[in-house]
Amino acid sequence: MTTEFMVSGGDEAEAVMATVAGSGVADEAGPHTHEPERDRAAPSVPPSKHPSTAVLADAGDLLRALAAPVRIAIVLQLREADRCVHELVDALDVAQPLISQHLRVLKTAGVVQGERRGREVVYRLADDHLAHIVVDAVDHVQEGKQ
Repeated sequence: MTTEFMVSGGDEAEAVMATVAGSGVADEAGPHTHEPERDRAAPSVPPSKHPSTAVLADAGDLLRALAAPVRIAIVLQLREADRCVHELVDALDVAQPLISQHLRVLKTAGVVQGERRGREVVYRLADDHLAHIVVDAVDHVQEGKQ
């Protein structure tokens, strides 16, 4: 399956068409319905089980790191295979300095890890859970546009 979507870098004027081949974005998660389930009561969670303010702040930081369209495209690419910078540049048709900048943000947030192999650094996802967040977000948006 090939998923095409438009990515742009926030305030940047440029927009790129990224193709994430075989991403399985719609395949894996299965159909989603976004209608609220009114018959099912929300589970009761004791106040002591709610995340601390620090945990919520860290979760917010993580979501902000994933918030840029180019970073979403990078996560989808890395979900398929480990890649070095030039492979991401070619796949996403984004300038190398911009890819490097986005990778730095993702690495600082703990989303990706880099491993030096000779002259190149190969990047991979640090955790598959993060890819699921991105895939679910993309699925949600695509379902709303159908």
